[in-house]
Amino acid sequence: MYKLVGVVTGEVKLHEFEFVVTGEVRLNEYVKVWTEQDGWILARVVKLVEVEKKKATAEVIGYKDERGFLTQPDSTVSRDDKVFKADRAFITETLGLKSGGIYLGLLEGRNIPVYIRKEELIQKHCSILAKTGSGKSYTAGVLIEELLEKSVPLLIIDPHGEYVTLKYENRNEEERKQMEKYGIAPRGYASRVVVYTPANFSINPNADRLFRIDGINLSVKELYDLFPMSDAQLGVLYQSINAIKSQKEFYTIEDIIKKVSESKSSARWRIIHYLERIRETGILSDSPTRIEELVKRGQASIIDMKGAEPDLQRLIVYRLCKEVFEGRKMGKIPPLMLVVEEAHNFCPERGFERAASSNILRTIASEGRKFGLGLLVISQRPARVDKNVISQCNTQIILRVTNPNDIRALSKGLEFMSSEMEEVIKRIPQGVALLSSPSIEMPVLVDIRVRKSEHGGRAVEFESEEVEEVQTSKRGVLARLFSISA
Repeated sequence: MYKLVGVVTGEVKLHEFEFVVTGEVRLNEYVKVWTEQDGWILARVVKLVEVEKKKATAEVIGYKDERGFLTQPDSTVSRDDKVFKADRAFITETLGLKSGGIYLGLLEGRNIPVYIRKEELIQKHCSILAKTGSGKSYTAGVLIEELLEKSVPLLIIDPHGEYVTLKYENRNEEERKQMEKYGIAPRGYASRVVVYTPANFSINPNADRLFRIDGINLSVKELYDLFPMSDAQLGVLYQSINAIKSQKEFYTIEDIIKKVSESKSSARWRIIHYLERIRETGILSDSPTRIEELVKRGQASIIDMKGAEPDLQRLIVYRLCKEVFEGRKMGKIPPLMLVVEEAHNFCPERGFERAASSNILRTIASEGRKFGLGLLVISQRPARVDKNVISQCNTQIILRVTNPNDIRALSKGLEFMSSEMEEVIKRIPQGVALLSSPSIEMPVLVDIRVRKSEHGGRAVEFESEEVEEVQTSKRGVLARLFSISA
């Protein structure tokens, strides 16, 4: 038996209609209307007005045609048509909310689980974009938990040590109370998480192992990719390395520094400076961390770069991404998801800054899907992330964004963005995300489930009174959201 909530009246348009509320209805409620031509039409309440009578405005989402495609009706609903509360099965079918896969949370306002297909994340890439404090790392943690439980290998670039706490179960009392709502239980992943540090154990005592990269036989191209050089400097380096190769089968950065210092060119000093900086980090080794050790089925390898300077972080990301891409092409490692936190630092938009890791991340974004190399890009500054990388992400998870430059960048780079969408993402409350994914017929608002494991970025994510107010008044804020147009 369908629950009657109103009757169509007032202004009726092709994609929108008004109705008098006769039952219980709230903002963002999904409703349906029967039409003779198209059958049941799904719509969503986008406005509620109290005058003498309670009136509502609903935006038409559409119906599934005989081919199974979401279709907009060719004719309007009729005045005096009855408006019913949409049932779970109809919403799920019309929006394409399939069960199984990566469980992200619940459809906002309804107890309907929202899943993303695992294959879409790995084969078609994903981005999580939000302003600082809006929950991007928290949401990333939810995806990582789900991928771990599906035994997908994960390699996580973690600049600030936020993901180490995946090892421990969530002990936050408020979040534990909400777990029943989402149908989950606390869980830690200590047996599946390995933390690597490029620094040392005194700087990062939570690390399990040291991370080192191969320092043997560094080529001119590798060094050129790591730091900018003039033609004169490049010539000195080329001559020095060729001279070493004629004398040794294997050589180290010490050999390069020594040979460059023998040059008569004044260009040698700049090269020596860069080489010594790399050497002093201790990151180079004749016993490097092997990519086969990092990428294993059912394991998340976290490169915790806390304490490492930005230049060193970019060097690490460059080398890691290059080895991962080559490893997948050669079939040396299983299909995996590469997680890049603070992506604007490692693949910045042209014009902001230079990063050695930019080119290889662009390559992975455009070609990685062919080799089973998925990319999860996370950033608090969408405008500063390479637009080519963002555009290659077919699944978009957008939390609150307010910076005009970031909103403008999203509008230019994402097909589904509109002026209405811009207003939505400015006002999305804490804990809710706008999800666009190939398997879902249209972008939807998702109440992100709570973490099973501990959240390492908690102090950062809840850093202002404004965010806390938004979190506690989620339903009130949703009352100001625009509908998401199909």
